[in-house]
Amino acid sequence: MITESTAQRYTLQDPDVRLMLQVRDDDDAVAFEELMLRHQNRMVSLLSHLVGSRDMAEDLAQDVFLRVYRARKRYVPGSKFSTWLYTIAHNVAANALRGLSRRKEVNLAPQASGEWVGNPMDLAAVAASGLMPARQIDKAELCDVVKLAVGTLNERQRLAVLLNKFEHLSYDEIAEVMQLSAPAVKSLLSRARANLRDLLEPYLLDGQGGMGKGSGKVGNPS
Repeated sequence: MITESTAQRYTLQDPDVRLMLQVRDDDDAVAFEELMLRHQNRMVSLLSHLVGSRDMAEDLAQDVFLRVYRARKRYVPGSKFSTWLYTIAHNVAANALRGLSRRKEVNLAPQASGEWVGNPMDLAAVAASGLMPARQIDKAELCDVVKLAVGTLNERQRLAVLLNKFEHLSYDEIAEVMQLSAPAVKSLLSRARANLRDLLEPYLLDGQGGMGKGSGKVGNPS
């Protein structure tokens, strides 16, 4: 149950909440368009990383915003608007992935464009073979390598990393989106970072991109 004080707090703090309330109370098309303009590009990017296809992500983003509009009359601000929006996006992406899995068409390895193609374990296989180039890599290459590594994570770990590193959500906000406890999110991110570190260390020289041994940190895959 969302209390009146909580709703008032988020209304005061979050301009997106105020826009959504205009959509709810006044059926304000201009306010809804503004919300879409603010969030659409990041929504498509997030969904691209989750479902493996830019084209599918664009379709799913439209579905997300359609669901937002259909839910407008029931909207009560119990969190930041973006947290509520990503909760809807998570559900939409999860449904899409289940459909893909049933048709055995899931394809999760990334291109530089952000679309995922090929085998997500290719990076792991090459790293294990010792054939990775022992040289300093430029920022663009590092970004592509980290995105590829993120693509090898399971769905829950990948979503947690994307929300944390791309969207800068707190543990509590990620917990709300994923319907987990904050400690569970912390554990999920810890496992994801360990998996990324194990995968990337054979590729990167010590100290490159904050991935040297003992650093325990993963560069931001932005």
